[in-house]
Amino acid sequence: MKTKLLLLFTLLVTGLATGQVQFEAKVSKSKLGVNERLRVDFVMNEDGDNFNPPSFSNFTVVGGPNQAVSNSWINGKRSYSKTYSYFLAPKSRGTFTIGQAEITIEGNIYKTTPVQVEVTAAVDQPTDGENSDYIASENLHLVAEISNTNPYLNEAITVVYKLYVSPRINVSDWRQLDNPKFSDFWSQNIDINRLEVENGTYQGEPYRFVVLRKTVLYPQKTGKLNIEPLTLNISVEVPGNRRDIFGNRFYETVDKVVAAGNRVINVKPLPEEGKPADFTGAVGKNLRLRVTTDKTELRATESLQAKTEVTGQGNLKLFDLPPLTVPASMEKYEPEYLEKVNTTINGMQGSISNTYTLVPQAPGKLVVPPVSFSYFDLNSQSYKTLTSEEILLDVAAAPAGNQQASGTSGKVAQQVPAVTNQFRYIKLNTSLRPVGEEPFMGSVLFWSLLLTPLLFIPLVILFGKKKRARAGDIKGNRIRKADKLARKYLSEAKRNLGDQVKFYESLERALHNYLKAKLHIQTSEMSKERIKELLESKGADAATVTEFNELLKSCEFARYTPASNVAMQQDYDKAVRVISELDKQV
Repeated sequence: MKTKLLLLFTLLVTGLATGQVQFEAKVSKSKLGVNERLRVDFVMNEDGDNFNPPSFSNFTVVGGPNQAVSNSWINGKRSYSKTYSYFLAPKSRGTFTIGQAEITIEGNIYKTTPVQVEVTAAVDQPTDGENSDYIASENLHLVAEISNTNPYLNEAITVVYKLYVSPRINVSDWRQLDNPKFSDFWSQNIDINRLEVENGTYQGEPYRFVVLRKTVLYPQKTGKLNIEPLTLNISVEVPGNRRDIFGNRFYETVDKVVAAGNRVINVKPLPEEGKPADFTGAVGKNLRLRVTTDKTELRATESLQAKTEVTGQGNLKLFDLPPLTVPASMEKYEPEYLEKVNTTINGMQGSISNTYTLVPQAPGKLVVPPVSFSYFDLNSQSYKTLTSEEILLDVAAAPAGNQQASGTSGKVAQQVPAVTNQFRYIKLNTSLRPVGEEPFMGSVLFWSLLLTPLLFIPLVILFGKKKRARAGDIKGNRIRKADKLARKYLSEAKRNLGDQVKFYESLERALHNYLKAKLHIQTSEMSKERIKELLESKGADAATVTEFNELLKSCEFARYTPASNVAMQQDYDKAVRVISELDKQV
């Protein structure tokens, strides 16, 4: 007895599960590179209407929607499946969520569960076979050329990105999809004012190439460092399978995502042997040190400018200048730092300097000691120390009336001018007004705030009755919804003028939903004979009905034959006119 009850319960549960409507989203992979493509399938086990896909805001739709229907009978049981497929190209790296799709099945709205996918940096070998046309893949290459793969720490290297294009294809447009971050480098891009096409070879074959980007890098760590790939989305014109009457192939445009590939460099540390004590990380070639003053003769308490300057080629922005030492009887103020550095294909070149303001406090002969500066020279691959010459200053007595006050320990006495009328910004005379003493209780504002909510109660009751009555009108709501969808898809068709697939999909949805609103029928009942019979029975003109059916034929033919922008505009104008006439006649 228990076994029979258990079997009956299992059959009941299985029957309920079989009868449930299923609508789910499936992705070809949950993790992909930015140069790969993603397939998304929206699968349902019952036929539905008004399919509404998610926005795909973080992806570019490069294919679809493709529709597939499977309907079979096995051992007396019906198996049905309907799938909408999209092919997506990610716009950037990150973790993104594909939102919910919607479908209406037997008057009920079903939604898919959101799906999360992770987009990583470009991969060297894309595994998704739907990513681009084979011809574009074989004839388009993005290459990163590195000037030195085994540099010293803080030695400049250059990465030049070249796009090689075979003469068999053309490139019409390109945009940067993913930017390398260079996290272990100090980096700076070199501006390219104009792209120039040059002739060259790639793997022994003649190619055209263009230099897209030049970047100067200074490695900040030793060991093996990764240079991330530059990724581009390129519109490529490739020869198709169709030919004109002269035998020439028609070209078709495909979007191709290309990446330069990951590159690894091995950064050598600077040698410890012979490293000077005052070394601060300067690496370069032919660096020079100069220490100068704008005057060598002056009076006490008079200022002069002293400049410490390093010029040449190297990591000028990445090390500290040596400090300037002055005698105890001279005041030194914080220096003004100045860069005159130009970054070229060979690295940073120019000068950096510190300008000090010095004020001697007593007369006499003052000596500014020499300044030493050490750097690692890339030409000789050894450390070098530069030393400036000492500077002799002849300081005369301070002018009369500007003598140093006693007991100031070398500080210049400053005369503080008398400040008069120092409180002139404080307002002394005000025009304040007393606050009224009328109580809030019983005032006009009090009664207004009290009674206003009571006036809204009848309006809320009336609005609730109308809302309940409208909600109970199931047939009317369905008609209003279909009419609203018809106008929505008609507006969508206008926005998609120029895109044949999207335009005719939107136009067909608009016509179907218009018929649902006017004739109160479902999509499965919409044969051309049935539409003609129902419209004419409601008083529609025969010519208008014929034009309506012709529009439906145009939407069907557009799936298999190309249509010009002029033809799409004519079909749109005809749809607006026919719907307007049917509104008057039916």
